[in-house]
Amino acid sequence: MKQKYYILLIVLIITALPAEAQCAMCRAVLESDESGQAAKGINNGIIYLMIFPYLLIAGVGFAIYRSRKKAIEE
Repeated sequence: MKQKYYILLIVLIITALPAEAQCAMCRAVLESDESGQAAKGINNGIIYLMIFPYLLIAGVGFAIYRSRKKAIEE
């Protein structure tokens, strides 16, 4: 059963598509830029900032998993 979850996780990671995130205000300001480099930098920054909440949730989940596993073993 665990093997199916690992395979699903690997498939989801491999097939992840790049996401473009941008608020309406930023888009309006950055559309006037001819080269588009500023908009691309803003998108990358937003995606970078989105990673941290997921890492925090994963860390808390792992801590709970480890504490429960430790409690079962005792």
